[in-house]
This record gives sequence, structure tokens and C-alpha cells, in this order.
Amino acid sequence: MKILIINGPNLNLLGRREPDIYGHLDFDSYLVGLRKTFDGRGVTIDHVQSNVEGEIINFMHGAMGRYDGIILNAGGYTHTSVAIADAIRSIDVPVVEVHISNIFAREEYRRISLTGAACHGAITGFGLDSYRLAVESFLA
Repeated sequence: MKILIINGPNLNLLGRREPDIYGHLDFDSYLVGLRKTFDGRGVTIDHVQSNVEGEIINFMHGAMGRYDGIILNAGGYTHTSVAIADAIRSIDVPVVEVHISNIFAREEYRRISLTGAACHGAITGFGLDSYRLAVESFLA
């Protein structure tokens, strides 16, 4: 199984950005451990990140025919991007939305997920472990 993780804006700053909310570990370090967790289980995990909405959409379009699933953390675009939600609906690859923090326990505007409504499912609030749970959802 091939899974593509797409991280959106500001997630390249994990470990430095608001560590009280997002933790102290950078994503590249976390990814090493995530891949090891699924080593030997037939799972390949690729990762891309962009701060640009159109690039995120292009990553999703490019996943068709190449990946069995997408894990998407659209960052702030979660709450604003009709374009990314439309892209999710336009592709034949299942998408699971993840959030490191519990978006429902944060500011009012963060409680609405335009992208999540288009996804196969959503995992929120389990820190970086949200990504592992998303991979597990594809294996269930």
C-alpha cells in the first residue's frame, strides 16, 4: 500500500511553531519513526509539504493512479479552501484528514472543516500520532 502525506501551510515549522500546541518534534524526525512503525507491513509512505494552496491541489491530482490513500493536514486551508475540498471530491484516491491539535477545542473558526466534509474520515487531536492512526485506518 502506498500512502501520500500532504502537509499544508506552516507545517514545515513543526517543532518550532507554537510547541505548546504542536509539540517539539519536527515532521521529518517523526516521519522516520512512522515509516519504521509500518516497516514490514507492506506500507510505503511518501511526504510532501507546501504553503501554497494550488500546489496542494496539484499533489492530490498527481496522486491518482500512484497512491492508495492520502493523509491530508491542510493546516489553515482546512477552514477556508473550497478549492482543496473540490479537489478531494474530484480524485479517486481516498483522503483522511488529520490535525495535530483538537480543532474542536480551539478558536471558533477552527471548528469548521471545509476539507473534512469531503474526506473519507478525519482524525483530530492526537498530536503527531494522528498520522499513525490515519495510516491504520487505511489498513483496517
